[in-house]
Amino acid sequence: MKTLKLCIACVLLVSVAYGMPLNSSARAVIPGDLQQLMSVDYRALRNSPTAMALKQQLLPDYLKQFEGSLKGIGIDPNKDLDTLTVASFRTPKQGIKNVFIVSGAFNEKAVLKKMKLKNYKAKLYKDASLYPADGGMVMTFLDDNTLLFGESSGLRIALDVRNGEGQNIDTNSIMANMMSDVDASSVWSILDQLGTQNVMRSAMGDAAKIADFESVKKRLMGSHYTMDFSSGVNFDLDVVASDSITAATLSSLVKAGMLYKKMSASPIEKTAIDNTTIDSDSSDVKVHFKANDQQFQSLMHSDLFAAVSH
Repeated sequence: MKTLKLCIACVLLVSVAYGMPLNSSARAVIPGDLQQLMSVDYRALRNSPTAMALKQQLLPDYLKQFEGSLKGIGIDPNKDLDTLTVASFRTPKQGIKNVFIVSGAFNEKAVLKKMKLKNYKAKLYKDASLYPADGGMVMTFLDDNTLLFGESSGLRIALDVRNGEGQNIDTNSIMANMMSDVDASSVWSILDQLGTQNVMRSAMGDAAKIADFESVKKRLMGSHYTMDFSSGVNFDLDVVASDSITAATLSSLVKAGMLYKKMSASPIEKTAIDNTTIDSDSSDVKVHFKANDQQFQSLMHSDLFAAVSH
């Protein structure tokens, strides 16, 4: 499932500190019809052995390709990046499009000099200069220290949004409000209604087949999560429901699903389930998972983790 894989991809790049809201240049190009928005602080990635082990084991091909594109223009992801933001948005005729926004300790002049040496030539799109990048992507500077990458059609849609020719994230009140709740975290993601329904169905497994979930899922409005590795592993997921009754019902269903999975779980998987709490608070369902580094690194090699992350 693409949505679930995007969630896992964000987790692969977890960090431990320095979280900050998106800069104005990045926010301006994010379309309103979002499926998912996730942001990761790269600066602390190398400070967490658990995060590095997770990245080494599960970094998906499209992020490897993206990092390769950065290296091709003289940007070292392990040294030069501050933040990576991935916006996945819906289009009327072209399906889901993704754009990558990176900011960091690089500057426009140095990158353009590198591209000139590689004989990369820009094409003008309205007021933006688009340059080729590895993997069939194109890129453009949003400001001196912020780059926008993506497949050509998706990137042009994002630039049109910046120019006022399309609706931006501020017109989507649900997603904008969820972002304001989490965007000071080092790792965060927000997910729309359909994506949330799919992720919850996948997470619950066979428990999602009961009739109550089919009724409840229609009243799930979105979700957001944060994750950090500053003291072991802490993961917090909030599912936003339309009302408190829906939140309480979903909380009960998720608990039932966990009990079902625990029956066939390995010892380390049972420990992970025991370290997870689910509660409802007004119209939100709150899921919290905590483990120490040793527990989490053992969980990474379990069948349950493999099933969730592939």
